[in-house]
Order: sequence, then structure tokens, then C-alpha cells
Amino acid sequence: MRILYFADIILFILLAINVAYTFFFVLASFFYKSPKFKKADSKLSFLVLIPAYKEDGMVVECVKSALKQNYPEESYEVAVVSDRMSPDTNSILASLGASVIVFEPESSSKAKALNHAITYYSERAFDEVVILDADNVVKSDFLCTLNEAFNSGCRVVQAHRTAKNTDTEVALLDAISEEINNSIFRKGHTAVGLPSALIGSGMAFEFNWFKNAVSKLETAGEDKELEILILKERVFINYLDDLLVYDEKTKRDSTYYNQRRRWIAAQFHSLSTGAKWLPNAILSANIGYIDKIFQWSLLPRVATLGFLIISFGLALIINPYSSLKWGVLAIIFSISLISSIPHSLREKISARSLLKLPIIFTLTILNFFRTKGAVRRFIHTSKN
Repeated sequence: MRILYFADIILFILLAINVAYTFFFVLASFFYKSPKFKKADSKLSFLVLIPAYKEDGMVVECVKSALKQNYPEESYEVAVVSDRMSPDTNSILASLGASVIVFEPESSSKAKALNHAITYYSERAFDEVVILDADNVVKSDFLCTLNEAFNSGCRVVQAHRTAKNTDTEVALLDAISEEINNSIFRKGHTAVGLPSALIGSGMAFEFNWFKNAVSKLETAGEDKELEILILKERVFINYLDDLLVYDEKTKRDSTYYNQRRRWIAAQFHSLSTGAKWLPNAILSANIGYIDKIFQWSLLPRVATLGFLIISFGLALIINPYSSLKWGVLAIIFSISLISSIPHSLREKISARSLLKLPIIFTLTILNFFRTKGAVRRFIHTSKN
């Protein structure tokens, strides 16, 4: 019984850390204020990069939105890195006004596509670079807002990526997960003066900085590799909650599984590589970097919720008195998550979508045992 007692205490402490971190930054997110920038007199030049692997069904809408900007045409260029897309799609994109860079390496990856694009434009002079996914859609004021942000001194900007679709239970849960992330890792963090987390798209960087950084990207977690480089230099990542990037959400369980497998593998890899520089960060009081490593050491939220519910149920059977602390922790965590979900998504939650949670929890746990090689092997997650 003593073994069970100590196991209970250790597990409780570990999960309580996860819950406390989430609760703190969800609470902080309510104090977030989206920055307001002065109208800029000068027009910076932007390169909008869209890596597209077999995205014939999505990329045209993305390119149309990227080209339809209330911004001088001579001050931005939209370039699609076309990897294994049809000649017809490439022709349509070119006719719309996008630059099409055909790139079909033996083994594909977003990092390779970005690297190739920057090499292609190495002799061109842009002020900033924007990264969009092929399934993203932006509003016509997107570049205007970024221009004001960078003219005001921002060096890295993360836009508010939000769901374009919630047409299946998995898509709805994916959309909810994205907004919870926005509350915790973006709004909550910047509200207390910490840098925002990157997402992978809807990101903008100083062009010259990105040109030097992109050659160092090697894995499927290119956004996390960029975060390490940025935070080492103590560059602040700004989050603009009002700058929307609409993103196609995962519709099927199998796609969710592959997507999360890649994300978990990238997080494990980033944690193991980033931790090597942690002593330097501690000695130099680089709080943003320290927080990032700690953040990557936490469990995924669906895993935390699942373990809390399981622990509460087991405690009820084995030691009902002990179940009280598990119940309180589960309630605090649940309230934290629910309060960070926008009302528009909260009202769409049904019993049917909640019944998907045990499946997603199981898939997440399975992914812990299938991360080997996933961070360097390209795992395409089609959302068509």
C-alpha cells in the first residue's frame, strides 16, 4: 500500500504542475490587450511564402487571399513552393499572379521547401517574409497590419490562426485545441511579458534574419527550431490576436493521429536539443528560453485531462478519501480549458464530440510510443 501511496503522491505532483501552468496562463490571457500600432507612412516589402505539398485542392484559395491585399502590388510577392502538384494547378497559380517555384526533392519537408525558396530569392531584397500554409486564408488587410507592426519595431510576429471549418467532431476538437493554445501560449504569455509561441503558419520575420536561420532547419518541427534560435537571441515574438489567419482543421481520426504524432515527435526532439542550452539560459536569466523548455516538458492537455479522470476514478475505488484532491485538480483543469474556449466554439460542443475525447486520448498515448524517426521523416497530413 505504501508503494501505491507514494505513486499517488508523485503522479499528483506531476499533474498538478501541468494544471498550475495551464491555470496561470489562462488567467493571464484575460489581461491580454492586442497591441495597437500607429499608421505607417513607409511601405515595407514582403515575400509571402506558401510551401505546398500535394495541396492542389487547397492552395488556390490561399493564393487568391494572399494576392488580394489592400497593399501596393509592387511591395509584395506571393511565392508558392510547389511540391508534387499538378501542372494545371501550377498554371492556375501563375495566372493568378503568384510566383511558382517547382521543387520536388527525393524526400519532402517544409524545412527543405522554405530553404529552397530562400535560396531562390537570395539575390532579392525584401524587408520581411511571411509563412503561410497552403490551406490558410487571410483577409485583405493582412499585410497592412504586418507593415504597421514591423514599422513599430516588431521583429517576429505570430498571427491568430483560427479554424476555417468545424464540420466534423474531430475538426471541432482540433479548432478548440487551437484556441486553447492561443489563450495559454500566446495571449497568456504575452500578457505577462513572455514571448508568444509560434504555430507554423501565419508567422512573419525580418527577411535577413530568416534567410540566415532557415539553413539551420532540419526537422518536421521547423517552428520549434525557429523558436530556439529566436529565444537564444532574446528576440520577442509578438502575438496579434486581431490578425486572423483561417486554417483548415483536421477532419478524420487518422489524420489527427498522424498530425499529433509529428507534433509530439517534434516536441520531444526540441526538448532534448533545447535542454542542452538550458544552463546558459539559466546563467543569463533568459526567462523566455527557460519557460519554453519547461513548456515542452509538459504533457499534452488531452493526456493531462485523461490521466486526471483515470486517477480520480481509481482513487474512488482504492481510497475514496484520496479522490478528493484528484477531483479538485480535475475541476480546476476543466474550468481552465473551458474558459479559454471562445463562446462561438463552446456552443458547438455536443455529447457526440465529447465522446471523441477518449479516442483522442488513446491516440495521443499511442503516439508517445511511435515518435522514433517521425521528427525527420516527412508525414503529410492532407486535410482534403
